[in-house]
Amino acid sequence: MRLLAALAFTLAAGSAMAQPPSIPPEVIAAARRTVVMTVPGMDQVAVTKNLPYAGGNDPRIAMDVYRPDGLKPGERRGAVIFIHGGGPPGAPMKEIGAFTSYGRLTAAQGLVGVTFTHRLGFPQGVAEGATDVAAAIAYVRAHAAELNIDPDRICLAAYSAGGAMLAPYVKDAPPWLRCLVAYYPMMDLEGSAQHRASNKAETLAAQSPLRQVAEPGRKAPLYLARAGADEIPELLPGVDRFVAEALRRDHPLTVANNPAAPHSFDLTGPTPRTLEILQETFAFLRRSLGG
Repeated sequence: MRLLAALAFTLAAGSAMAQPPSIPPEVIAAARRTVVMTVPGMDQVAVTKNLPYAGGNDPRIAMDVYRPDGLKPGERRGAVIFIHGGGPPGAPMKEIGAFTSYGRLTAAQGLVGVTFTHRLGFPQGVAEGATDVAAAIAYVRAHAAELNIDPDRICLAAYSAGGAMLAPYVKDAPPWLRCLVAYYPMMDLEGSAQHRASNKAETLAAQSPLRQVAEPGRKAPLYLARAGADEIPELLPGVDRFVAEALRRDHPLTVANNPAAPHSFDLTGPTPRTLEILQETFAFLRRSLGG
């Protein structure tokens, strides 16, 4: 989360990604970092930028949609809605190289990728982030026809602190939700001292996937990628508690462990295991969403 905050601050300093004198060069480089997997056609996708999904006047709370090139009017594809981790207020997280590349990767493989900026911080802003995530999902489904999206074939993919945003959908997945993806996610907010100090107890309970996975309801298949050497305090123990509880309740869960891998391993080096996890993730998405 500290890295994500630095990346977001960098992007907020200038959308053209020019290097401000106060920002270390290594942070600028990290903001440009993209997913280590590539596929043919990533430079040929159609991108619709800056849709005001929340209905407000803040231009920073906006959405980008990445579609396969050449879709005909009325043609529908399954969609992956990417949920970023925590960042400073107003930072355009959807512009980080990680999410622009995930959007292109998704569209190049026949699905629609949706990225958006929301108000989740770290450790604050959990309730605001959850409100924005719900608004983004509602916007995608309401505007599905014009975005070439099948509103009944949607996956939510969350990263880092964004894992907490999956809690309502881990509890009881609506019929349109075909699957979930979580990479090095925050899955136990109630077990995090930082979150307890910055959020109301009822918010932490509602947005803690560990708490919500124990509740009755429809469970969508979940692919969880674990970073074996995650350096974020309290994150990895929470992941392991969530996995144990989900398996105890026979949740349709797939866990992919990346031994000795750091947080954000999908951006930091194309190791054989990292590439295998990324390939498995997109195979899981294609099976779940079609295409």
